[in-house]
Amino acid sequence: SGNYYNQGEIRKKELEQSCSVLGIPASDVTVIDHRDLPDDPAVEWDTKLLATLILKHIEAKNINLVVTFDAGGVSGHANHISLYTAVRYNLCKPLWVPPWAAAGSAWWCRVLVLESVNLCRKYISFLDVLISCLLPRDALFILTEEETEQAKRAMRCHGSQLLWFRRLYLLLSRYLVVNSLRLL
Repeated sequence: SGNYYNQGEIRKKELEQSCSVLGIPASDVTVIDHRDLPDDPAVEWDTKLLATLILKHIEAKNINLVVTFDAGGVSGHANHISLYTAVRYNLCKPLWVPPWAAAGSAWWCRVLVLESVNLCRKYISFLDVLISCLLPRDALFILTEEETEQAKRAMRCHGSQLLWFRRLYLLLSRYLVVNSLRLL
């Protein structure tokens, strides 16, 4: 629930505001508040528990595409890396089987992972577009100026987390302009 520094309730509200800016209805936002999954950058979450919770959510919402972090977690945050590990754990079995598919068929929920880049590339904003276009990837998303501004407005909703380095992120991050992903 984002309860690091005991700010869980504040951060839940910030998440809902941010999602609203992005056009995501509150009914599509799920906050997991589980005592064994603390919001703590030093804690590696239990893979099996998290994988089970993610799978339940995927099945309940009939999700057929998941976008998550890669093994680097974009920022190296242990919780981000745990999400990647849990989603990868679920790939050993079908994540989602459509009702019309035969039992045991190979229908899986597709997973795209966001590429973690080095510090230099992370903070060169739109200049990373050229580099990203030249490197191998499965999907590349280049945001328009309007989409970038919308993403910045959404990030500003997370006031409790806007420390100096996240303000720098708002100014210079390539992730607000270009995102390269690969299929898992």
